[in-house]
Order: sequence, then C-alpha cells, then structure tokens
Amino acid sequence: MANYTIAVGWSGKDALADSDAGKVISGADFNTEFTAVQTAVNTKADLAGSASQAFSATTANAGTNTTQVATTAFVTSALTAATINALVYPVGSIYFNAAVSTNPATLLGFGTWVAYAAGRVPVGKAASGTFDTLGEEQGAETHTLSIAEMPAHTHTYGKSTTSENMSIHDINGLRGAATTNTGSTGGGSAHNNIQPSITVYMWRRTA
Repeated sequence: MANYTIAVGWSGKDALADSDAGKVISGADFNTEFTAVQTAVNTKADLAGSASQAFSATTANAGTNTTQVATTAFVTSALTAATINALVYPVGSIYFNAAVSTNPATLLGFGTWVAYAAGRVPVGKAASGTFDTLGEEQGAETHTLSIAEMPAHTHTYGKSTTSENMSIHDINGLRGAATTNTGSTGGGSAHNNIQPSITVYMWRRTA
C-alpha cells in the first residue's frame, strides 16, 4: 500500500516572481497532484474488506505476546490441533477411548503416551487412608476369605440323650472324652470382587 506524497512543488511556486510563468498553476499541475492522490487512495485496503483484496503484513514469530495485530498465518500456526490438544492434555493426563486402540500420540499428534491401568479402575487420591498414595495399586478381581474375615458364628449340634438312642460316640461326647464336629458345607473358592465396570482403552501422557 502506497502512502500519498505531494507531487507538485506548490510552495516553490509561491516563491517565484509574479512575472515568472512557472508561478501559474495549470490544469496539468492539478492533474498531476490528484493523480497522485488517486493512486495512493486506490492502494489502501477497504475497511469493509473483501476476499480478493490484497493486504500485506508481517507475521510475528511464534510466541509473540504484544498488542500487534495477528495475521491469519500467525493464528494458524499458533492454534494448531497439536497445540490446543497439548493444553487440554498436559503431562500426567489420562485419555480414554471406547472404540479405537491407536496410541494418542498418533491420534492427537503430540506427546508421549503409555497404556495405563490395565485391568484397573481409577480412584481419586485421598488425603489419608487406603488411597493416599498416587499411583498405588490396590485390590484384586477375586478374593478368598480367611478365617479371620469370616463373620463370627456358631453351629448348633443336636443329639438325643435317651439311653436307647445314644451311641458310643454320643456317650463319649457327653463324658467329655472326645470332640464332636458338625457337618461341613461350602467349597472355599475365591468370590468375585469386581465393582460394576466398563472396559475402555486408557492411556497416560508421560511427556
């Protein structure tokens, strides 16, 4: 875009003697001056703008933080998908995907990601207690109860005390000569220990 520059030396004409023919302002002088004005005005950008209108500007370097006007080239460079995603997913973030197993480094175009918490459900870190250490793994899919974990309970054992129905075993039991066990039941297998869950692909950003 050109700036307007005075084309005719108007002040110089004033210094000439009245008898000097150069002091006379001619139509050619006006034509020269207004042509210069027209050229400058025509090269200025229309404030309304248009798709075909040329506009020149210097694109600032990436990271510039001033009040200068940003060009489309600067904005395009600064607001790439990778840049935006890096702000959304800082290092340490967890990414979930319920359909695609592709590493987020490929999907999102940035960062280093590793598969995370395979077979486990995340839980928020607590200030104290079982979940007070970040990254600590707890729990298991199944669990077999120990005797200490079983509810306290008793079993009733009934037997006849009439002489005609008592066996030698019963008599010994009454005399305190032997212990007597009740019948046994249960298989002792580990029980399911899984909370309601849903399986997804999970990744953690490490860099």
